[in-house]
Amino acid sequence: CWEPGDAVRCFDKQYEHKGRCCNRCQPGQKLVSECNDTEESVCTHCESGHYQQSWTRENHCTPHDICEENTGLIVKTQGNATHNTVCQCRAGMHCSDTSCQTCLENQPCQRGFGFVAAKAMARMSSPCEPCAEGTFSNVSSKTEPCYPWTSCEEKGLVVKAKGTNTSDVICAESGRRSSLSALIPITAVVVTCFVGICIYCLVHRGKGLGHGKRCLGQRGHMGLRSQAGRMQPTENGEDVLPVQETLLGGQPVAQEDGKESRISEQERL
Repeated sequence: CWEPGDAVRCFDKQYEHKGRCCNRCQPGQKLVSECNDTEESVCTHCESGHYQQSWTRENHCTPHDICEENTGLIVKTQGNATHNTVCQCRAGMHCSDTSCQTCLENQPCQRGFGFVAAKAMARMSSPCEPCAEGTFSNVSSKTEPCYPWTSCEEKGLVVKAKGTNTSDVICAESGRRSSLSALIPITAVVVTCFVGICIYCLVHRGKGLGHGKRCLGQRGHMGLRSQAGRMQPTENGEDVLPVQETLLGGQPVAQEDGKESRISEQERL
């Protein structure tokens, strides 16, 4: 039988109760009844709007924090059965103290200064900081941070004017790139004109050659007809009738003028 003076050693997720080691309730739950000689610990889930983030023997869960809008707070992370709700000040405001139960309006950060959101959660004054080397702010704002200078190299440009804490870097094209930008369209126009002239010459030259061939063909055909129409003298001095040519099977056949052309049916075929 267990006596009050007897020591009982239990595991981390257990607790001692009347000489017994009872199980703790896991995160997100609360204790309903403790263990006894016949039963283990009985647990149940936390009700809505409450949480329990560790192993416990408590018979209640903790309510979530409420982010009051009239104090300038908004929900950053909604709570659940194991975690509390996390509040933060809305844009343009900062925590009034370290507990951050209420918020105050930020004072505008002047040009050359940037708003640091992380410090707005922990500081009681408007968290404006001077822009570090390589950053700038050219406006007076309650929310705008310092922005990094533009990288001219990433854009393939060169620095025309250095940046300051109130102005960005000014980039410009390099002299060589500017020359190439002007040279490329000029070259394209010249090449286009040259190609057009070549095409024009080739087309008109082809028409001239075709016309000359047609003229030569007509003259040759007329010459053959003239020779075929002349009278051919014979050895006895007699004139013969003009000779006509008839195509037979694609071959010319001489025939005297005035005589009927007789070609057999087989020859015609």
